[in-house]
Amino acid sequence: MKTVYLVRHASATGQPTSASLTEQGRRQAIALVDFFKHKEVNIIYSSPFKRAVDTIKPLSDVRNINIVKDSRLGERVLSSVSFEDWRDKLKQSFEDFDLVFEGGESHTAAMERAKSILEDVLCSPEENIVLVSHGNMSTLLMRYFNENFGYDCLMEMTNPDVFEIVVSNEETILNRIWDDRI
Repeated sequence: MKTVYLVRHASATGQPTSASLTEQGRRQAIALVDFFKHKEVNIIYSSPFKRAVDTIKPLSDVRNINIVKDSRLGERVLSSVSFEDWRDKLKQSFEDFDLVFEGGESHTAAMERAKSILEDVLCSPEENIVLVSHGNMSTLLMRYFNENFGYDCLMEMTNPDVFEIVVSNEETILNRIWDDRI
C-alpha cells in the first residue's frame, strides 16, 4: 500500500517560476508542518518553481528530508499569450485535451507528465510520498486516479490544498484532507 499526499502550493505573489510566497503563504507553509505532524513521510518531490519548493521547505527542514525537484510537477502552461478571458480558455482546455494555445501545453501532454511521475513513485520503495505541485497539474495528477477531476475541481481548490491518495491492490481512495487552517 502507498500513500501519496498531493500538495498544491501555498498563496503566492504570481505565476512566474520565480514567484515567492506571500506573507500568508509563508504562514501556510509553516502550518503544513503541524498538519503533517502525525503523518509518515518518506520522500518529498516538488515542482522546481520557487513557490512550490518554499511551500514544503519548512516540513522538509523539520523532518530532515531532502526535497527532490522534479520538472514533471511544474505547472501546465496554458499559453505564452496573456488572455483576458483566461478562465474561459482554461475551461476549453478541460473540454478538449488536445487543445493547444500559442506557447502552451495541451492537457494530453501534461497528463503524460502526470502519468510519468505517478508511475515512478508508485513503483518506488517509498510508501509515504509527498508531491508538491500547482493547481492545474494537481488536478491532472488526481485525474490519473479519478476521471471526474476537471475544471470545476480546479476552481474549488485552495492555496494550499492537500489530497491523500491511498493506493492498494484492491482500490484507490482519494480524499481532500486539508482543513483550511490558515
